[in-house]
Amino acid sequence: MTEPAAGGPAPVRILVCDDHVVVRAGLLALLDSAPGIEVVGEAGTGEEALALAARLAPDVVLMDLQLGAGIDGVETTRRLTTGTPTTGTGRAPHVLVLTTYDTDADITRAIEAGATGYLLKAERPEELFAAIHAAAQGRTALSGPVAGRVMANLRKPRPALTDRERDILAQLATGLGNREIARALFISEATVKTHLRRIYDKLGVDTRAGAVAVAKEQRLLP
Repeated sequence: MTEPAAGGPAPVRILVCDDHVVVRAGLLALLDSAPGIEVVGEAGTGEEALALAARLAPDVVLMDLQLGAGIDGVETTRRLTTGTPTTGTGRAPHVLVLTTYDTDADITRAIEAGATGYLLKAERPEELFAAIHAAAQGRTALSGPVAGRVMANLRKPRPALTDRERDILAQLATGLGNREIARALFISEATVKTHLRRIYDKLGVDTRAGAVAVAKEQRLLP
């Protein structure tokens, strides 16, 4: 890490979270050469990242999505960005996702969880450094392919669901079964099944989980 000039801005404090030891070691070596960046800790699990973030108060957490056993990167991101730090800093760290996964569902889940940026591991070091500095300032940082997918999804026409179908979809997203949805909406279970078939057809899916995932991507839920 390059030391800041006298009177210059403090370096961006980074916590690296990745379950692969070799990948983590490579990132630490790379970031050690980056100007204005200081690695203050490393974690191999989501739980460890939460504990270290509370103690070390990093400005940015560099987060992988798949973390093996325990909570994944998305849930860790959600807890980091919505929890209250116990260090007395009065702020939560920004989270910059660094992953190999670029599916629409992964991107949507990470952003909805509160990630400030989403980078792919194939990016050049300079892009990673710039994204870290941007994330530290609360500015969105996206890899080119990721930004393209986000824009494409925003431009997609949303499926034309009826008000009742939206009601059922919202109940579905809470994890309710057909019987519970019927009771909540004061309709028959057979009616719920009929609406679900229509929802599946409109969203192009054939499972409840698929319907909820597409609904989140298309911002069809309240």
